[in-house]
Amino acid sequence: MSESQPVRGEFELIERYFTRPVPAGSTHVRLGVGDDCALLAGVPGEEWAVSTDMLVEGVHFLSDVDPESLGHKSLAVNLSDLAACGATPRCYFLAIALPRIDEAWLAAFVSGQSLLADSHHCLLAGGDTTRSASGVTITVTVMGTVPQGQALLRSGARPGDEVWVSGTLGAAALGLAFRRGDVRLSGPDADRMIARLERPLPRVALGERLRGIATSAIDVSDGLVGDLGHILVRSGVGAVIEWPKVPIDDALRSQQEPVQRRLALTGGDDYELLFTAPPERRQDVLAAGAATDLTCIGTVLPTGGLVVVDGQGRRVDTGAAFDHFRR
Repeated sequence: MSESQPVRGEFELIERYFTRPVPAGSTHVRLGVGDDCALLAGVPGEEWAVSTDMLVEGVHFLSDVDPESLGHKSLAVNLSDLAACGATPRCYFLAIALPRIDEAWLAAFVSGQSLLADSHHCLLAGGDTTRSASGVTITVTVMGTVPQGQALLRSGARPGDEVWVSGTLGAAALGLAFRRGDVRLSGPDADRMIARLERPLPRVALGERLRGIATSAIDVSDGLVGDLGHILVRSGVGAVIEWPKVPIDDALRSQQEPVQRRLALTGGDDYELLFTAPPERRQDVLAAGAATDLTCIGTVLPTGGLVVVDGQGRRVDTGAAFDHFRR
């Protein structure tokens, strides 16, 4: 079928936009798109790490979002889950529901997704397409591998561990607030914050380097407070976070402090890595993050849940993390 001819149905759509050959020498994907099932191969000494995320128009992304950025983000949020487990990406599966075939939109979406996939040597191995009754829904399942017994989990934090985070927090939430007209930003700041919202960079290399160093890890998708809370529950510990140490972008620092705290602590969509490590491994942590800004923001406690304090040690009201079903 010529590229100049319009797509006439589901299978031509798959053939044109989603069928790519399996690279020669692939050790994990033997057969990709085109059959009823993909064929995957295990490698001795490795475990599979698998994660699924769904993006729904109007809930996870705005209707006017750039489709190339949406393609990027739809895979990035899953790669971030692999990063939180210290896993190396291998392949992914895409299920997408579309209200209609818009080839310009599809071409941009596939370009954004493929560029990120190729940068991590992550192959599209299968999926599904269908027609939706309303907006776009995207479901991606990503698969990676990690050396047996070395996966980073939420359950390993120990009292005395330091709490670390990569990058800065609250930028994506600030970008969303700007898109909604809730805050004002200068042109360069607005562009940077929207990029953080729509084109997050999964910390895959950092996650791989933290294997054997970090005692627990999670990616910051629903906000620092909520995601650290998951670690504390699974590990049976508490933690204190020092608000002045939480890294935030200068664009967020220009906002009033209550806005800073709300967006940095509960805003979500940052897709940075949040992890714990023993203080005696601090130099190893810094070496692992040599290419990434890392900040120690608190300490794991034996009990007591999560407490955030200001520069005078007074407790700070954090608000609640994002929850799809919270009223």
